[in-house]
Parts: sequence; structure tokens; C-alpha cells
Amino acid sequence: MDEVTKTYHIPVLLHESVDGMNLHENGIYVDVTLGGGGHSREILRRMDKGSRLFGFDQDEDAERNAPADTRFTFVRSNFRYLRNFLRYYGVEQADAILADLGVSSHHLDDASRGFSFRFDAPLDMRMNKRAKLTAADVVNTYDESRLADIFYLYGEMKNSRRLASDLVKARAQKPVALTGDLIGIVKPYCPKEREKKELAKIFQALRIEVNHEMDALKEMLEAAVDVLKPGGRLAVITYHSLEDRMVKNMMKAGNVEGKAEQDFYGNFRSPLRTVGKPIVPGEEEIGRNPRSRSAKLRIAEKVKD
Repeated sequence: MDEVTKTYHIPVLLHESVDGMNLHENGIYVDVTLGGGGHSREILRRMDKGSRLFGFDQDEDAERNAPADTRFTFVRSNFRYLRNFLRYYGVEQADAILADLGVSSHHLDDASRGFSFRFDAPLDMRMNKRAKLTAADVVNTYDESRLADIFYLYGEMKNSRRLASDLVKARAQKPVALTGDLIGIVKPYCPKEREKKELAKIFQALRIEVNHEMDALKEMLEAAVDVLKPGGRLAVITYHSLEDRMVKNMMKAGNVEGKAEQDFYGNFRSPLRTVGKPIVPGEEEIGRNPRSRSAKLRIAEKVKD
């Protein structure tokens, strides 16, 4: 593993996910979450000279990790625009698409980005630094009801309404500008024995809202089904129940809501077929990279006509 990948992000379920893509000669492949480039480098290592790989990432920092390989094309964009950018490059169909949905080590370790409760930093949390909405905007301008919904839906906080109420009262006295300001307000809702876990859920909820992650994931999954060739593979690594539910539903029912459609004869129809059971990291990988603990890899294949 090269030094860039080590310092930026340790790729999770590396070999399992690339195995699941089922690479072959003259293929068109897409890594919709370039990040540190670890998965893309493994794909390139296994690819033949006639294949092409497109790597998407909306964060300008990730562009520095783009592999220097003529078979690789970097696309600085949110993966929700997968279909549009592939068409821009003259690609109508892909043989396999890989997505690693986890927030990168780089984002968590860069204090200035405001993703982690380990540092006292500006409440930012934007994956795309060109975007306007920040976490500070969310906590300081959203009304109490909307904040409560975010903490409940995206952080699965049972006490979301009381938390939102206290946050609104606190910001009336002083704007919530730093991660430390936020932590000081929400700490009463984080029992000592579960403090890190509860703080992580609160920060996760804000990050999802700031980056519109659920909407983007839905659009990417729908685009992936559209652009995959019959027999093509979709491999997705998830880290929390919200995104995993969407991926599972898409792979089983063909939509993120999980509503199975039936044909005229009552047979259930789905454009995808799941391949094997979900894969989780082993003890060795978790020991090497604790952030992989909650990871789950799901693989599906586009149904052939």
C-alpha cells in the first residue's frame, strides 16, 4: 500500500470489493468514491490495457490521489451525477460500479473540516468545499422541528426533540460556531459510557444533512442500475443502517423504498440480483483499521434480458 493511501484513507474490504466487480478484458469500470484512491489502484492493478476506469469524488482534496494512469479518468463531481458524466465522456454503459460510502479517515483527521468531535474546529462538514451549506448554518438557522427531524431520522436519536429544543435555546444566547460549542450543548444527552457513540450519531446526522447524502445515494443507485450492462456488477460498502437499508432495498426490489414490483403473472421483478451474502471485515482487518468495524459489502448483478 502506498503512502498516499495510508495517510488519506485505508481502503475497507479492498480485495473482497474488487473481487465482487468481476473484472474482465476491455471493461468500463467506475469507482464513485475515489477518496484516497486505494480501491481504484487495486482495480487498475488488475485491469488489462484495454479497460477504462472512472473515479468520482466531489472533494478537491481527493484529486491529488488520482492515479497517474492513462486508463484512469478523474471526475470531480458528486456521484449523484454518475449518468451525466459518463455520457459526457461518451460512455453509455459500465461493466461494474464500486461505492465505498464511508466518511474517509482524511475527513475525520483534518480538524479544519469539522467532521470530528475530537477537535475544536469550525462546524463545517462539507464534502464539497464549494458548497454553501455548512453544519454551522444548519444548527444556527434551522427551526426546532426541522432540527429534531434531522437528529431523529439521520442520527436515530430517541431524545431528538429535547436535544433540538436545548440547541435552539443555546444559540439564542450565542451562535454555535465551533464543534466544541455544539459538544457543550449536547453532552447532557451523551451518557459517559456511550459518549463517543452518541456524539458520533449527532455528528453523523449533521453531516448527512449538510451533504444531502441520502438524496445523493438514491440518485446514484438509480443511475447505477440504468448504466450497468446486463450482467454488470454493483458493489457497495455501507457503514450505517440508513444507507445499508437503501442499498439492500435497491438490490432486492430495484428501488430504495423496497417496494417489490410484479409482472402481469404475479412474478416479482427487479433489475438486480444479489450475489452471495453481505460481507463484513474479519478480525484482522478490524484490528488494522477499527473504522471498518461497521462496514458491510453488498454485491448485485444487473439481470440479463
